[in-house]
Amino acid sequence: MAGMLHPTGSSVVVGTDGNLPSSSLHYHRQRRPSGDSDSTSGGEPSKETSDEYHFEEHSHPKEVLRGLNELRKENHFCDVTLSVDNVKFPAHRNVLASFSPYFKAMFTSKLAESRQSVVVVNGVEPAMMSLLLEYAYTSSLTITRANVQSLLSAANLLQILPVRDAACSFLEWHMDTTNCVGIHCFAETHACTVLQERARQFTLQNFSEVGNGEEFLGLSPSKVVEFISSDDLVVDREESVFQVVMRWFMHSPEPRKIEFHRVLEHVRLPLISPYFLHDCVESMPIIRQSPECRHLVEEAKMFHLLPDRRTQISTPRTKLRNNSSTVTVIVAVGGEDDKVVLRSVECYDPITRHWRTLACLPFAVSKHGLVASGSNRLYLAGGEFPDGSASHSMWRYDPVLNVWHEMAPMLIPRSELGLAMLDGFVYAVGGWEGTYRLDSVERYDPETNSWELVPPMKMAVTSPAVVAHDGMLYVTDGDGIELVERFDPRTNTWTHLAPMLIPRSGSAACVLDGYIYVVGGWHASTENTNKVERYDIQTNTWEFRASMIERRYRPGIAVLHGRIFVLGGEEGWDRYHDTIECYFPETDSWQTFGDLPTSRSWLSCVPLQVNKNIQCDES
Repeated sequence: MAGMLHPTGSSVVVGTDGNLPSSSLHYHRQRRPSGDSDSTSGGEPSKETSDEYHFEEHSHPKEVLRGLNELRKENHFCDVTLSVDNVKFPAHRNVLASFSPYFKAMFTSKLAESRQSVVVVNGVEPAMMSLLLEYAYTSSLTITRANVQSLLSAANLLQILPVRDAACSFLEWHMDTTNCVGIHCFAETHACTVLQERARQFTLQNFSEVGNGEEFLGLSPSKVVEFISSDDLVVDREESVFQVVMRWFMHSPEPRKIEFHRVLEHVRLPLISPYFLHDCVESMPIIRQSPECRHLVEEAKMFHLLPDRRTQISTPRTKLRNNSSTVTVIVAVGGEDDKVVLRSVECYDPITRHWRTLACLPFAVSKHGLVASGSNRLYLAGGEFPDGSASHSMWRYDPVLNVWHEMAPMLIPRSELGLAMLDGFVYAVGGWEGTYRLDSVERYDPETNSWELVPPMKMAVTSPAVVAHDGMLYVTDGDGIELVERFDPRTNTWTHLAPMLIPRSGSAACVLDGYIYVVGGWHASTENTNKVERYDIQTNTWEFRASMIERRYRPGIAVLHGRIFVLGGEEGWDRYHDTIECYFPETDSWQTFGDLPTSRSWLSCVPLQVNKNIQCDES
């Protein structure tokens, strides 16, 4: 976790007897033949100038930490002892201050602890202090189900944010319907806002199951209200919300009856069936005995009895919940499984980690382009048929009806193309026509169901990774080059941008938090790669991020819930992945996140809202 050290400056010449010359100091520049380097140093030379030579030893930070850790274990040069529940931990003040703002503030202030040789640390378990000291001196530790909560609490107290964030990610990876409420409350207590929100969303998305679990029964009235008042609460019927609230109330009725009407206010009784309202709601003793509750029932009755006056009794309780019948999923379309071209269309819910089948493509296709529109429609263009010919077809998927509609064909057949949605237009970029690479770009207008050519790219490419962001179209890599071009539709011009760090082909790209991520693909010097690069649009620079777990050529990619999901892809010659990896940007880490129904590459993936109860006609 420590930053790389960069020693710079001129060299001091030492006398032959090991001492500095008495007369003066001289600075010398060592010349060496081109290509000659010190193979024993383990470092890397950089650009040599006439006055200085920059040297960098990559193992130096690790070796310094290793040496400091040995000194700590042998109690050499330790200048402070931490006392945690009477367990003593010798340490070095400078190490503690460098990895923990808590200790830095303690040792650099005028507090008594800054001068004490033994410092008492409260609120931390000895085992957790041992783990955190191990992390301070080695940059690594092991998080388990048994220690994660205590470790997060300790890291939060001592302001060791990387460990706190890693513990948050661990809790998120292990979140399910039996623990999400507890994780939400725990994260709220420790001000872990990202984890708190993730757990809240998970609870809302799986409320029917979570609400019937044990954790929910122990919530305070205000916390129950926080969940059931949300427009994003996902339930099949509002009756389910009422049943969860009654189960919660009956778990401890005496202390809860005073606040019950404040909870019932957030159940949308007007959206409940009038039969359920009469047979189940009104019959509850707590409702019959409370004037406030009876008033809420009367309001719901009026809503049903006088539909022409519903606008006059419009309240938050009459508002339909968002996504009550839909769910946001990752749709995976087509691809190749061991050279067999697929026509399957499936959707994956990262919350439940379940797959469902959608309406198949009208034909088997791979090497196609796929994009989702702002109106929640899919567009599929081009691709390669099983006979190897390129397609110019364009199809639109309607998730409401679960059907594919044929649209106007592209002007030029394209396989291995890039497809992106920009300002309401679908852009088809580059690709393979059947006999040659394409530099042409065309765009589709959904309003007129027609295509038109726009200015071509500066270079013809196949298998580019294309994304749209902030009114611009970005084209990266293709054909094993580090190409990056940007198209501005306002001026109809293309501009070269900073090249990627490694040339690629068959990679996948997406936009997350304003950055462009490019993952996987084929790299000429290493074959298929797992390397990940991120482009900063503001500074026009690229940087490496954490590599994926597996090498993946032509994977599918989608962004959902603030995460990057990479699906399938090819490991090597004729070896296809069926795994899914998920990228967590706050910890710059990847985690295996499930499996595809079948292994494949050349698939395309996009996020889309679909009906939970969608029925597929396998025609």
